[in-house]
Amino acid sequence: MRKILRIFFLLILVALVAAQFFQPERNTSEASENNILTLHSVPENVAEILKSSCFDCHSNNSTYHWYHAVSPASWMVADHIQEGKKELNFSEWGNMDVFSQITKLEEMCQESEHREMPLKSYLLMHPKAKLSDEQIAVLCDWTTRLSEELLVKAVEE
Repeated sequence: MRKILRIFFLLILVALVAAQFFQPERNTSEASENNILTLHSVPENVAEILKSSCFDCHSNNSTYHWYHAVSPASWMVADHIQEGKKELNFSEWGNMDVFSQITKLEEMCQESEHREMPLKSYLLMHPKAKLSDEQIAVLCDWTTRLSEELLVKAVEE
């Protein structure tokens, strides 16, 4: 029985070491002309909130830390980013129609106010991404103003 356990743990160890050689593709790219920061005049304080609390999972350019290179965490992070970009990708903002943009802006405010975003699992490793009440108010004020601007522009066209 003891020999079987040793072999079992040795196989697990070998599998974990081997997994380090197979890493997912990193989410990095050049800035796009479709990026929300390029398409709209985003106040610096709002841009900082987006960069520190949203862009790692919701853009084409994530910031990676040392633990992102360790399997199986690297695969979980890659999956998390892929899911986040499916839901909202700030790098592809210009590819969405105006009404989808307005909807996403409203969702950004609501999910921040309800503390659904950033995800609690993300905040465990990135405590600086946690939004204060003041930051949420700033973000919601900006999303409301931009939504109104987009709506006026859509009606005029």
